[in-house]
This record gives sequence, structure tokens and C-alpha cells, in this order.
Amino acid sequence: MPSRSQYALMSSKDRNTLLFICFSSAVAFFDFLIYLYISDIVVAAFFPANANPTVARLQGLGIFAIGYLARPLGGIIFGRYGDIKGRKPVLLISMLVTIASLLAMALLPTYAEWGLIAPALFITLRLIQGIAFGLYAPLAWVFVAEHVPRQYLSVACSYVTASFYVGVLFSNAFFLWLTNTMTPEQLADYGWRLPFLIGAVLSLLPLLVWRWIDESPFFIEMKNSKPSDYVIKPFSLILKHCKHSIFIGMVLTTIISSITTVVILLLPDLIELRFTLDRDLFGFSHSLGIVFMIFGCVFYGIISNHQNFGKILAIGSTLLIVQIFAFFYHLQSSGDYILIMYALLGFSAGIVGMIPAILVQLFPTNVRLTGIAFCYNMAYGIVGVLVPFGLGYATLYVSFSPALYIAFIGFVGIIMGIYFYNLPEFKKIDHVI
Repeated sequence: MPSRSQYALMSSKDRNTLLFICFSSAVAFFDFLIYLYISDIVVAAFFPANANPTVARLQGLGIFAIGYLARPLGGIIFGRYGDIKGRKPVLLISMLVTIASLLAMALLPTYAEWGLIAPALFITLRLIQGIAFGLYAPLAWVFVAEHVPRQYLSVACSYVTASFYVGVLFSNAFFLWLTNTMTPEQLADYGWRLPFLIGAVLSLLPLLVWRWIDESPFFIEMKNSKPSDYVIKPFSLILKHCKHSIFIGMVLTTIISSITTVVILLLPDLIELRFTLDRDLFGFSHSLGIVFMIFGCVFYGIISNHQNFGKILAIGSTLLIVQIFAFFYHLQSSGDYILIMYALLGFSAGIVGMIPAILVQLFPTNVRLTGIAFCYNMAYGIVGVLVPFGLGYATLYVSFSPALYIAFIGFVGIIMGIYFYNLPEFKKIDHVI
């Protein structure tokens, strides 16, 4: 790392930076998922009341998908800006855009008040929010990776990844509280605005300490070493020098996005299509699975810090395949031990926590943010749009469809693990092209 040994201990400033990024990341995921929990209420507020229920449902899913489709655009635009101007300025822009879009959604007039202008504005704001969010996860990983000493790279990135799921867990708890304290009429009248307001306030808190966070030492070193008339062209450099890294990055982020989308977001609804379980018990089991996924992220981050990455990824992917089939066989047989099975599934899915440490090493400093943002958001855009519809349809005919898909992703993880196990050591994380 610039200006200090890679074996240096983590300073108090490093820990504060890590804590800042983890809190910001948890809030960012809460912000983005707000719509998922209240989509039916929002659709009722912003679309004609006499719409066909099926059409209304498709409208809700479409607006959620728009957020995913906007992410690649935001990743490319803001990622490029972050590689040219710095990580810290683009972090500020991302926060400000998120806060502004949330406040605007919270205060937006409904269809009854403004007619078709209201849904058009809401969709536009959802697009803007998706563009801002498209950079956040890659930026969080890059920011932390370029601050902590090399020996803490894997575990620091795993903490950041775990914080994403803390945001999901907080979302579950918050919306459970909201629906239990407000009547359906109150939620439809004004209650749906509350999550957007709270999301904006929570997003404002990291902004208050942003000025005390340092710019990435890697970015500063790169800028200081280049001639004053040097023009950085991140996207051109990536297409010219990093095609192999783009392919590997796409595969790795497909693993992250698929496991997160299915295990964290879709599994409760998919299971309801074919299995009958106590709703309250299953809801608690799902939250418990997220808790254990948080632990799993940190566990795999720590262990991959000391062991060969490829070996751990292959073993972890194998365990995930075994557990997803065990989980569904248990659902089919009785479901009596759903708490234990969901906890084990969540912990197994924690292999996603070790992957970002490799992503940040795939790309040189001067194109790192652009490269990771491109791979991450392209994969998430594809998975986030296609998998919910595809698995929802497939599960109607084959109850084990989610297990089969996760098993396929696990098999990809095994292949990637074997590939990395035999791969020579990465270039230094601070190299440039």
C-alpha cells in the first residue's frame, strides 16, 4: 500500500473508515429495498384505482425492475467519474442524489392529485435512485480495499458485504413494525411516505462525517505519479487491457447477485408457491437465515484471508449446493426444523462475502471503480430482472427450481474456485495501466 507496509496494523482511521462505509452500505440497501416492501401500496397510490389486479402487479414489478435496469448506467457514469476525479467526490454525489430522490418520492403527489404526471415522476425518481445506487456496492468495496493494509483486504471487504445484509435485516424489522403499527388505510393514506423519509434521514447521517474521511491513498498516489497533462480514459483502457478481467468479474458478480436475489429476496415468495408453512415461523426463519448469512460473510472473509481463495470458494460452493438441496428436501418432507435449515442455508450463502476481495484485485487502480461497477451492475441488471420472473414461472411447475438454480450457481463457483486455485498470485493491488 502506498506510504506504508502491506503488513501494517489497521489504524484507528482505517477502522473509522470501515465503520463509516459499513453503516452507509447498510443504509443504502435499506433505501433501495424500500419499494420492494410497499410496492402494492405505491402502485395503488400512483396508478388508476380501477386497474386490473394482474396489470397492477405487473406495474409494481416493472417499477422495481426499473431500479435494476438503471444501475448499469449509474455504474458506468459514476464509476468513470470516480476513477478520474476520486473516490471521495463520487461518494458524496451518490449520497446527495440518493437523499434528494428519497425526499422527492416521500413528498410526491399521488395519482388522485396529479394524474398521470405522478407515476411518471415516481418512475423517473426510481430511475435516478437506481443510477445512484448502481455505484454504491462497488464504491464501498473499492473505498475500503484502498484504505486498509493488504493483510486486512479480504476481511474488510467481507464486513462491507455483511453490512449489505444488515440493511436487508433492518428492512425486514422496520416494515414488520410499520405494518403492525399502522392500519391498511393509514398506510395507503400517508404511511407509505414514512419509509422514504426515514431512508433520507438515515442517508444524511453518513454525510455529516463525510468531510473527515480521507481520499483513497491509491488514487492520490496514482494522481501524483502521472503527468499534469495526462488524460485518464477508464472505459477505453478497460476494453483494451481488461477483457479477461471483465469476463471473470461478470462471472463472480453473477454468483453474488444470484445468491443474494434468490436466498435473501425471492425465496420466501417462491416457497409459498408450492409449500405450506406457518407464515410467522417462516418469516422468523427467513430473518434468522439473514443473520447467519451475515456471520457467514465474515467467516468466509476471515478464512479466505489466511487460505487459498480458490480452495475456499470451491469448498464453500460445494457446501452451498448440499445445503440448498437439503433445505428443499426438508421442506418437502416436514418443515419441522425450518429454523435450523434456514440458518445453515444462510451461513452457506455467506460465501459471497469472500468474492469482493478478488474483484478489487482484478482491475488496476486507474480503472478499478469503472471495471467493478460495470461487471457488478451488468450482472445484477440481468439477474435482477430475469431471475425473479424465470424462477417464479419455473417454480409453478417444478418446486425444486430455486434449488436447481442455486446448485447451478454453486457449480459455477466450484469451477471458479478451481480456476483461482491454480492461478498465479495477483498483481499488486496498487498497479496501474
